[in-house]
Amino acid sequence: MPKLAVINAGILSLIQDLGRYGAAQQGVTQGGAMDLHAFCWANYLLSNDSNAAQLELTVGLACFEALDDCQCALTGADMAATIDGQAIAPWQAFLLKKGQKLQFGAAKYGFRAYLSIRGGFNVPKVFGSAATVMREQLGGLIQGSALKNNDILDSYDAPLLTTYSKVPSDYIPDYSADIVLHVIEGYQAEYFTAQQKGLFYRQRYQVSSTSDRMGCQLEGEEITGLAMELISQPIAVGAIQIPPDGLPIILLNDRQTLGGYPILGCITRMDLLRLAQTKPNDEVKFKAVTAQLLTQYQQQWIDFCRFFTLPF
Repeated sequence: MPKLAVINAGILSLIQDLGRYGAAQQGVTQGGAMDLHAFCWANYLLSNDSNAAQLELTVGLACFEALDDCQCALTGADMAATIDGQAIAPWQAFLLKKGQKLQFGAAKYGFRAYLSIRGGFNVPKVFGSAATVMREQLGGLIQGSALKNNDILDSYDAPLLTTYSKVPSDYIPDYSADIVLHVIEGYQAEYFTAQQKGLFYRQRYQVSSTSDRMGCQLEGEEITGLAMELISQPIAVGAIQIPPDGLPIILLNDRQTLGGYPILGCITRMDLLRLAQTKPNDEVKFKAVTAQLLTQYQQQWIDFCRFFTLPF
């Protein structure tokens, strides 16, 4: 079975799959790949199962050595990857021969890259998933830990592919483009005055350096609600929570399962894919979704799930 050795674990390299579902009632969050668009294409290029475990590389600067010939695919942020010093572009499948080293630089645009291997990485599952959630010490190679130098990654045995493919250019995102996040307002939007909501939608927020896989924290002009603390409630991925300091937090994959701050709404599932590639100091802007656009975005998400045979 093909194996990769971790020469340099980089800034943050995590084993991820589609996530851990059905355990929220026990306080266990979903985890899983932040950018499902890039993740799904990486498995698709290798004809893997849609839930096959991959590596999610944040920022970059990692290095791996092939201990056997490995068929791999790379998607997401361009981290100036090289194989033994020869540049390789993302969004394609390739062969990494035994003894070759796959080296990553730092991402210029975008924030996360995905490295898949034919058959997927062979990692123990917890609550039905291999997804790494560090704060809950679940998934990954050992108790929810990020990869470390000298770790060995095994893969499942799978027949070798005879051809290598690339993602069509129309499906490769431009991570340098402006980011507009479309908001589906919830019932708690009534806790905010028209003036405060106007301020929320007018301004450009800056992604804070304190952001992580739990939430994207934003910096900008504060907004206030009529009731800033509520009874704790379940929190959906993409929920826009307004804490007492008035600076929005978009809750992400590793979020807590309950929270008591008012939620103005949720961003669309398709916009979550783009948000996953924002890095500190990037700017984002919000736009309220009309009924007509909501139907369009819902259909886009349905089509996306059907194309990649996702179990959502």
